[in-house]
Amino acid sequence: MNRTDNLIELGDVSFSYGGAPILENVDLQIREGEFLGIVGPNAGGKSTLLKLILGLLEPQSGHIRVMGKRPDEARQLIGYVPQYPNFPRDFPITVEQAVMIGRLGVGSRQSPLGNLYPGRYKTTDRSAARQALSEVEAGNLANRQIGTLSGGQLQRMLLARALVVEPAILILDEPTANIDQRLESDIFDLLKRLNERMTILVVSHDIGFVSGYVTRVACINRTLVCHHADAIDGQVIQELYGENVHMVVHNH
Repeated sequence: MNRTDNLIELGDVSFSYGGAPILENVDLQIREGEFLGIVGPNAGGKSTLLKLILGLLEPQSGHIRVMGKRPDEARQLIGYVPQYPNFPRDFPITVEQAVMIGRLGVGSRQSPLGNLYPGRYKTTDRSAARQALSEVEAGNLANRQIGTLSGGQLQRMLLARALVVEPAILILDEPTANIDQRLESDIFDLLKRLNERMTILVVSHDIGFVSGYVTRVACINRTLVCHHADAIDGQVIQELYGENVHMVVHNH
């Protein structure tokens, strides 16, 4: 990393779609090993922030560095779990093949987001896919068709696809939005273990739940304010968003 101890750094970043401002004057520094929760109202800029860090969008002003590089140069270092699968659920492909798609960006300048064309894989790619599935406790799903997966199984597959690139940074956009609370706990317990070796950014609507796992919370509603997880309460959120929030602190 160049001249900074921060793994990810955003300085005075602003972005708009057309004339409507989405993010204004955002400053954010994320150090190696952090587990950052990102919360805020709908259309507050959460997903846009992730796309800027991934290099899928460019800010109108300000600067972004990921491990000292431009975001588009650092994509191989990032594993990404989108909010929705970027392929049709009825596509005739197995779980193992879907996970191996993540390997298409390894050793090249391609994005690790993958596409629908598996191409030719090496033995090391298959081995990496099996290892990633085992780590997310989904090894038994390897030969299943993706269209047969439940919501929780699909999330584990998407997480394995992100891990197969052996990332330094893991970014997840509402990974538990469509699964029940028990499975949500399982996923976040897994993320907590993964945080022992990688930096994690996760978008969530449930600030009370994520506060029990993350080290800091970035509250976004066009502007951004960071708080340590134990400093978040309903009053803070109401001041930021004008909303009442039910706050539950979880101990792990």
